[in-house]
Amino acid sequence: MKELLISGKSSFKMEVPYKLYEIGKKEKKKPLIVYLHGYRQNINRFEKLVEGLLDIEAYHLFIQGPYPVYDETRAKKVEDWSRAWYLYDGEQNQFVQSLELASEFIQEIIDSMPPNIEVSRLCVFGYSMGGYLGGYFALSRWEHVNESIIIGARIKTEAFKDSLNEAVHIRFLGLHGANDTNVLPEPQQKEIEKLKAAGFKADFKLLDEEHKLSRPFVDYSRKWLKSIGY
Repeated sequence: MKELLISGKSSFKMEVPYKLYEIGKKEKKKPLIVYLHGYRQNINRFEKLVEGLLDIEAYHLFIQGPYPVYDETRAKKVEDWSRAWYLYDGEQNQFVQSLELASEFIQEIIDSMPPNIEVSRLCVFGYSMGGYLGGYFALSRWEHVNESIIIGARIKTEAFKDSLNEAVHIRFLGLHGANDTNVLPEPQQKEIEKLKAAGFKADFKLLDEEHKLSRPFVDYSRKWLKSIGY
């Protein structure tokens, strides 16, 4: 006879890498740009994709998604596997809970930075899966974030119906590929219009690209950041 004596849940510890670069003069207050990669990417690959932004005088923080994506080819070492930011099964409550958990993780890394690092403003740069997370992080941690660039994703404003006005100081840039069939551009464009109607400074730009973080997205992001004082 089978008898269940106890059932519960326990935490499992996993180390997740991150990198912080400083560009420009030492001991000077600078912006902090936080980079959130897409699904099946990692910080090393993402760093190469956004290389065009790494001449901006700022702190550049690359964080890797906590969930490994198993490499069925067994051709890569575990540290080179692709990563994911959250667990999504189509159920919205689960989605938001997973976004919140990942946001707590990102905030812990930012809070643990050395005390001699002085940040003047904070921008979250997210692509695809990292874009969904970046939008959520910005609106949920509005007291820390000044700008947010979301590429090939959608800002989930519906998760902040009662608190959206608290984040109205954040400036958003939504970039999307006109030929993106993975994440259609129209929903993101509607979100940007919703933010503008709520009083946000929010811009939407459609580029002749696909669902891929190509150089035109990086170049436009750099131009936008420069235009607002980076």
